[in-house]
Amino acid sequence: MNPLLWISLVIAGIVLALWFPGWRLKRALAKPLPAAGLAVLEQNIPVYQRMPAPLQQQLQRLVVQFLYQKKFVGCGGLEVTDEMRYTIAGQACLLLLNRQTQVYPQLATILVYPTEFLVTRNEVGPGGVVTPAANGLLGESWGDGRVVLSWDHVQRGAADWTDGHNVVLHEFAHQLDSESGAANGAPYLPNVSSYRSWATVLSRDFANLRHDAIYQQQSVMDHYGATNPAEFFAVATETFFEKPYQMAEHHEELFAEFLKYYKVDPREWMPPPIEPGHMASPFPDYAPHW
Repeated sequence: MNPLLWISLVIAGIVLALWFPGWRLKRALAKPLPAAGLAVLEQNIPVYQRMPAPLQQQLQRLVVQFLYQKKFVGCGGLEVTDEMRYTIAGQACLLLLNRQTQVYPQLATILVYPTEFLVTRNEVGPGGVVTPAANGLLGESWGDGRVVLSWDHVQRGAADWTDGHNVVLHEFAHQLDSESGAANGAPYLPNVSSYRSWATVLSRDFANLRHDAIYQQQSVMDHYGATNPAEFFAVATETFFEKPYQMAEHHEELFAEFLKYYKVDPREWMPPPIEPGHMASPFPDYAPHW
């Protein structure tokens, strides 16, 4: 073969390899979210219908890209349905609104179990004795491109959008955290000064939450966030999106850092919390579609 022709073919192949995936993604994004997917967002994500139209459109586009790029795998006998895909993708993509970021570039696969799943890990006991122990988990974010979720807890998270507990928001916050190279509570931030402010505020509030956990003091955030900085970021993310009024009141500077990072204010999608003693739901028209 003529060397020049061979070189031309190689170059053409490289150009095609680089161009074709982008073309296919652009083609996928040109299609609107199917009516069935839109219905799932409206039924299973309480804040969706209270969001302004531009954010709704953003979320729809992000969901389309998420579902195009990620693979769902049912585990433990579970058959993954479209409703599961749209519900999980919709919640996960809430973390990406208004942000110039790729759609979880390190993530390839979402494993979905019907309920709590067991993970065996070695635990070090007295004298350095290592013993395998099985732990039941609701979700987990792995560094090899996988997120694992319990579907029944995904449902619970969607059913109550005011309790600060949401396994999808939690595990996908870990994915954002790990994009900076390590899951340490410090995701990608725009500049050095942002990291200084972030570190100062989150370190202080993490220490305060550890104090609350040790002495069993009531806190807006779940005490599980006192485990380590990575868990603190994930728990604080759940709180930011599900209990924004309480977080803004009791953790004003932390809330301000999350406003800068997530670039949305969930208070705009939610009415103020119901006063203690009142049973009315802040989402009176919301009924999960399970």
